[in-house]
Amino acid sequence: MKTSLTSAKLSTSRVAVLGAGNGGHAMAGHLALQGVPVRVYNRSQARIAAMQEQGGVQVEGVAEGFGGIKAATTNLAEALADAKLIMVTVPASAHGELARACAPHLRDGQVVVLNPGRTGGALEFAATLRAENVTAQVSVAEAQTLVYSCRLVEPGRVRILSIKNRVLLSALPATDTERVMELVGQIYAEFVPAANVLETGFNNIGAVFHPSLMLFNANRIEAGEEFYFYRDITPHLGRFLEAIDEERLAVARAFGVRAESAGEWLAHAYSGVSGRDLYEEIRNVPAYQKAEAPTSLDDRYLTEDVPTGLVPIVAFAEVAGVAVPISRSLVHIACALLGRDLWAEGRRLDRLGLAGMSVEGIIHYVNYLYTEEVTK
Repeated sequence: MKTSLTSAKLSTSRVAVLGAGNGGHAMAGHLALQGVPVRVYNRSQARIAAMQEQGGVQVEGVAEGFGGIKAATTNLAEALADAKLIMVTVPASAHGELARACAPHLRDGQVVVLNPGRTGGALEFAATLRAENVTAQVSVAEAQTLVYSCRLVEPGRVRILSIKNRVLLSALPATDTERVMELVGQIYAEFVPAANVLETGFNNIGAVFHPSLMLFNANRIEAGEEFYFYRDITPHLGRFLEAIDEERLAVARAFGVRAESAGEWLAHAYSGVSGRDLYEEIRNVPAYQKAEAPTSLDDRYLTEDVPTGLVPIVAFAEVAGVAVPISRSLVHIACALLGRDLWAEGRRLDRLGLAGMSVEGIIHYVNYLYTEEVTK
């Protein structure tokens, strides 16, 4: 971590990490290594039993050591009680459910950051809190991506492959971003402010990479073949990723967002990335060299990245009148492959609190939130 923390900063940076998967382990362990007081919440006891027994997380990789945490608990109220900063690391498909669970326990001044929000995460979380009649003055924000590339070795032990150089962060509304950055910046130098949650949401590179790589390798995955998920990409699949990436960029432009191309994002997120095209750039990412492919199609690269990435991108495209045939087709294929209606499960505009709004109304809403103009 690039930030040098002081005891004064630590006293104001009590952190609750909600979720004990890959990202939750990495974040809790790494922050604890820096001396940040951390409490970890997870719904199931099995995932945090090792943390409880050993008192923290064993971290290896680009950071090394044992991060001693304050507590690991299945009691959400306990985890949130003294937290100033609430870092959510559960799959994006669980954001709505977690927002409902958090609602009774939130209090004035707390900051919730989704790591990451995928596309529309902060919008869904905030809309859910409103539906639950939450009156506490809480700031909801989202990161464009998880700051860590990491793998859970076993419960209580995580390998951090890399820490990204730069991650966009925005609050909802955008007028709250400065306040959120003041707090998050105390413990992470890697976060930089985005214009609004449209910028973080349309820079969701996971929606470009993950579903396509899963679907085009579905037979290999289901057959149990071992391969490297990113490094074993082929030139033609790289060309396909460029095509779906252009659809994402076109939707972003329609909403006034200058989103980074996938290649630009790789260059900013990781050091030493170069190549003549996206195929070469992906293969040259150091953190991707040993990233193994999922062992099942029932994996968050489909079950999360389709409903919380591709589905909302298609929904925004419909508002703006932008054609996205490749993105739409991938959702249909994923539905057929998994035997699930990911359209219904996904982030429709009503779930994001945006039903009936125009492009201009949505832009105004994410910037300023509650005004009479948002429905115009």
